[in-house]
Amino acid sequence: MHMSKRLLLGVGAATFIMESVVTQPAFAADKVSLFKVITAKDEIVIGISEGDLAQMEGNAGGIAKALVAKGSMSVWRYAVHKSASGDLEQAPLHKIGLIASDSLRVEPYATPLKVLPIDESKR
Repeated sequence: MHMSKRLLLGVGAATFIMESVVTQPAFAADKVSLFKVITAKDEIVIGISEGDLAQMEGNAGGIAKALVAKGSMSVWRYAVHKSASGDLEQAPLHKIGLIASDSLRVEPYATPLKVLPIDESKR
């Protein structure tokens, strides 16, 4: 009986340590805001991290101003996909380039789905 309490305590401590190590990177990731970019031809959903968005006034207008000022910018295209558990979520698909155009519109994009953070290691 005394051994089982030690074993249970050890397993509990190991689980706590492993959970802390595994979830730590998730908290370190920037939150992502989604925007719909609309052109004369199509529309796509892009994701911009809070850190990058803060440098662009924090809104769709700031993104449009930054794009016009720079002429082009790289962003992550987002798409809906199924997670391993079968839930739908918004995930970064690939990095794309946006080119400033007269027929371009940027607006906030609301989704009821979980939005995954940008993984910069997948550039």
